[in-house]
Amino acid sequence: MAVHQAGAAAGTEEVRAPRILVFSTNNISDPGIDLAGSAHMHYPTTVTTIALPCTSGISPDWILHAFEQGFDGVFIASDGEECAYLTDCAERSSRIFEQAQARMAEAGIAPQRLKMAAICSVCAEPFTKYMREFSQALLELGPAREE
Repeated sequence: MAVHQAGAAAGTEEVRAPRILVFSTNNISDPGIDLAGSAHMHYPTTVTTIALPCTSGISPDWILHAFEQGFDGVFIASDGEECAYLTDCAERSSRIFEQAQARMAEAGIAPQRLKMAAICSVCAEPFTKYMREFSQALLELGPAREE
């Protein structure tokens, strides 16, 4: 796990890089994420990816479980309008996203700890940018366990 010093003075507290769980899809977003790695693009080392067939199959329970397991943020790399399985995947995924954010709020977890964006098979640069920006936003929020 990446750790860096917060400040230059001796004795300052250490700040842990935020842990991010990414739900990606086998056919659409996963190849773009793999491309980012094979092209040696830089994004936080604390990003963990789980590949699924379709983003509309994600359960809000899985998202809440990620926070229970110590993740600071969850990112859904959605199929967008390119899903090979369902014509209404984007709408279903949006409903899941909204349900998850509502349940997060009920559980005292800041809803901005969940992000979703369409990532395509050649979207390596956008993915790395999303991860860097999300990691920075989570760093500013602090660890999810403290909420």
